[in-house]
Amino acid sequence: MAAVGSGRRRRRRAAVPLGAVLVAVLLAGCAGQEQSGSPAARVATWMGAGGGGTAIGNLEVDVNNVDLAVSRHDPPGALRTVCALLAADAATAEGNLPTPDTALTDALNTAYLDAASAADDCYRGAAGDASLLRRSTEERAKVVPLLEVAVRRVAAVTGHTPSTPTTAPPSGGGDPFGG
Repeated sequence: MAAVGSGRRRRRRAAVPLGAVLVAVLLAGCAGQEQSGSPAARVATWMGAGGGGTAIGNLEVDVNNVDLAVSRHDPPGALRTVCALLAADAATAEGNLPTPDTALTDALNTAYLDAASAADDCYRGAAGDASLLRRSTEERAKVVPLLEVAVRRVAAVTGHTPSTPTTAPPSGGGDPFGG
């Protein structure tokens, strides 16, 4: 009887590794397009599906709008409006991370966090707190250069410069590189 019991144990042990392999194969089949293929294909897919170009362009526009509102000494309500839009777009962009490329993720994450901090300081300083507005200006000054680093990284990985709302909008086909 001992021989029968030990045979069953061996079968169970063999079944566990086989089951793990089957689960791994099934999960690999569920990977999104941005998780398979060459690095260029993964980044290109993420740019289109993840809205990378749109997020970059929106933040560039938002930073410029806040800069303009501050330079014109817009009333607090108007300044808070553009600061709130920057905060919302930074949060949306952050939600699209990570990218399939670590260097791209790092550049975008830093830009998005700086944009969020700038928006928060701007919003809180809109009523006239000069130190918060100054800090917001310093934080905003970092955002566009970091976004430019990200665009250069996308170009280096994919061989194409992505389009953003501040460069050239994609053609109607949804091509993140302007087709």
